[in-house]
Amino acid sequence: MITFFISVILLLLGYFVYSKIIEKILGVDPARATPATTMADGVDYVPMKPWRIFLIQFLNIAGVGPIVGAIMGAQFGTASFLWIVFGCIFAGAVHDFIAGFVSLRDKGCSLPEIHGRYLDNGTKQIMRYFTVILMILVGAVFVKTPAQLLITNFTPDWQLWIWPVIIFAYYMLATMLPIDKLIGRIYPIFGILLLMMAVFVMCAFVFRPEVHLTEVWDGLANQHPKADTNPIFPMMFVSIACGAISGFHATQSPLMARCMVNEKQARPIFYGAMIAEGVVALIWAAAATYFFHDKADLCAGQSGDAMVGVIANEWFTPVLAVVTVLGVIAAAITSGDTALRSARLILADTFKIDQKPIWKRFLVALPVFLLAGGILVYTFVDADGFQTIWRYFAWANQLLAMVTLWAITVYMTLRKKPYIITLVPALFMTMVCSTFIIISDSGFGLPHALSYILGGVITLGSCIWFFVWKAKKAEKLAKRLEI
Repeated sequence: MITFFISVILLLLGYFVYSKIIEKILGVDPARATPATTMADGVDYVPMKPWRIFLIQFLNIAGVGPIVGAIMGAQFGTASFLWIVFGCIFAGAVHDFIAGFVSLRDKGCSLPEIHGRYLDNGTKQIMRYFTVILMILVGAVFVKTPAQLLITNFTPDWQLWIWPVIIFAYYMLATMLPIDKLIGRIYPIFGILLLMMAVFVMCAFVFRPEVHLTEVWDGLANQHPKADTNPIFPMMFVSIACGAISGFHATQSPLMARCMVNEKQARPIFYGAMIAEGVVALIWAAAATYFFHDKADLCAGQSGDAMVGVIANEWFTPVLAVVTVLGVIAAAITSGDTALRSARLILADTFKIDQKPIWKRFLVALPVFLLAGGILVYTFVDADGFQTIWRYFAWANQLLAMVTLWAITVYMTLRKKPYIITLVPALFMTMVCSTFIIISDSGFGLPHALSYILGGVITLGSCIWFFVWKAKKAEKLAKRLEI
């Protein structure tokens, strides 16, 4: 219990202390015009109130990652607390803040454009399509989870396909309509549900005397039921993605950069939303840790999303359990809709298609809908379809975070700012991603020792590449970009 509350305090200190350091380093200028005021189009560039933008950003990035991902990560034990806290403060929130700020300074450009500007054009082309594929995976994954929760907890007699069709139809509307017409209006409701959910679970720690949470000092040994094939590093660092660092977040930040009217809003919206998500992840990781340790019989054979219902129904009255499950459903839906919207915007930027006419929006979004729909069908017809898609989504998500960290490290270097704050997370995520694909059965499946050696070699090579580039090419790139 003490570890949990210390972790929450550390996350809050990260926001009130470290985020202000980052803000000062970036040189936030409240007098500078923002894209929402200079490029307003009534569709994507729409000035909005800060509290509304924060709620949209928080809900966009939350999804089921800090809930289902944190529950899956909790299988590894209390080591998950450390990754959520320190990953969130020094990697995830920095990643979100600086990537969002770069977009804010550059006409609200989408994430692949940032990659191209600060890495190279080839990387931009690759990341355009890679990011679109990731957004489509998110859209499909975040239909399955809320649909399954709705069927299991509220409409067990309904046909399996009804809720997925309803949710996917909503995604299509949210992708097409101006951001303030649907997303901006219903997100406050979803936000209230998500926050109530987190409050209910945290209150259970305090008011249920039988709940004794494991402390970090009780040991950091791997508690995963399949520990032999799931070492803490790198598996836990991929399982807990959105609660610590997630490349998906940086795809959402440009959406909000197009709605801000003051650069001072960047810190509370980008860094603050990530800290809020870290708190949510910490709450669910703590709850799951208790259940895996003290109520193992209830957890046997349960998937991450099914554990939500197990925890809610075991701890709460029927009414509170319903609100808790609805909060998780809201989290999933509010990431799936903006994921597909991001895919539309990235494709529109790629092919330079004006998005003001609705028929052009539909033209760009149509292949996105078709692919997401196909993947969604696969997750239902194949018994292991969801788990397969989730594994590739999780790794692709962290790989995108790694590339984004390298891009913003170049940004910091060119502007002669202390790039160490992004270089260290970039190197760490390089080690995580490279080791995961080498060691995992979803990748090459090599022995652990060899995987760590190869991951270390790749990471060391990346570090050497950076300093060679800095010495020989950084000045030339700065001149070309007129920095």
